Amino acid sequence: MTAPHPPRGNGRVVVVGSSVAGVRTAQALRAEGHQGEVLLVGEEHELPYDKPPLSKGLLVGGTDVESIRLLTQDQAAQAGIELLLGHRALRIQVAGRRLLLADHDPVGYDHLVIATGARARPSRWGSRPGVHLLRTLADAADLRGDLLAGGPVVVVGGGFVGAEVASAARTMGLRVTVVDPLPVPMTSVLNEQIGGWFADLHRRHGVDTRFGTGVAAIDGERGAFSVRLTDGSAVPAATVVVGIGAHPNDEWVADSGLLVDDGVVCDEYCRAVEAADVYAAGDVARWMHPHRQVSTRIEHWTNAVEQAACVAHNLVHPDDLRAYAPVEYVWSDQHDWRMQVIGRTGGPLEHVVLGDPSVDGRFVALYTGDGTELAGAVVVNWPRALLVCRRALRDGARLAEVRTRIEQLAPPGPLRTGP
Repeated sequence: MTAPHPPRGNGRVVVVGSSVAGVRTAQALRAEGHQGEVLLVGEEHELPYDKPPLSKGLLVGGTDVESIRLLTQDQAAQAGIELLLGHRALRIQVAGRRLLLADHDPVGYDHLVIATGARARPSRWGSRPGVHLLRTLADAADLRGDLLAGGPVVVVGGGFVGAEVASAARTMGLRVTVVDPLPVPMTSVLNEQIGGWFADLHRRHGVDTRFGTGVAAIDGERGAFSVRLTDGSAVPAATVVVGIGAHPNDEWVADSGLLVDDGVVCDEYCRAVEAADVYAAGDVARWMHPHRQVSTRIEHWTNAVEQAACVAHNLVHPDDLRAYAPVEYVWSDQHDWRMQVIGRTGGPLEHVVLGDPSVDGRFVALYTGDGTELAGAVVVNWPRALLVCRRALRDGARLAEVRTRIEQLAPPGPLRTGP
């Protein structure tokens, strides 16, 4: 028989995962008034750090490691957060409320938060020196070392990470080739028109784009690779970066009795459906979106932060549960464009474009599913339009109304519009 639970504000909460979702959950627990123990467990020995700069400022040397720390030892101590780093989570004993760790005694909990994030999908062409994935601080340090050694770079994958690495490598003056089997990059998030503009952006900045073809093999060794493509051509590379997506770190809970299906399956309050004492947040969480009634998993920094706050509130205030219903938001810096994506975009949704990237490098694409309601937006280099779109999605504004507001933001003269 398990021991009865202490009051929510006094029990021990163990947060598994020391990236942004885990750190923000631990901090939010204190902000919500939790008085009991808070233990933050992480697999890496490193103090928690932010990951978006890994493919941006940290890679080109404009950002140092200490500036991306999410939590220092002093900050943790001041907040009453105990750090247990360098131990990989192995399994949860749900009935006994115990977390099993590598090289450490089991850890008991009253409530557990799973925030183990996601990892880069492995290279399909072997793993060896000079062939890089990018997900951790150690990954970024290794990649930066190879980029500093010079030579051509081949990036496999034209998604956000691949595009950002290509941009960073060009900033460092390197010759870059991006390979992606999609004819137009990022069409799952954008659509062919907008994705085509980003392909043009890379080409204008000197990137050799090989879209619509895949990688058959990577031959050679660091400094002297030959990347053979499915169209029969080959591209030389000193360094290869593989960015072909991510996979949630959920295998370790698969035999714990929790429901796992491309993430830990949760209800609308972010509670694991098989264990009311277990929550999940961030890239590893798959929860029931209360408005759309669709099981949802999002791999975005903003989602991790907002979901962490929701989890902490619900854990501390069980009589005031809040369903998690975010407006999706993600950004990407590529060359001299900052893309910000809000809500639902791409796929089968219709869209209308306001602005002209060929004139001043800024535009907005508004997306709709029914022709009247705003579903989402892609905003490039236009901060005031971003504010309009975020407010509109929050308030449920109509597409025509949002379009009028953005048109009023434009400087005098004709504003290009189109499908």
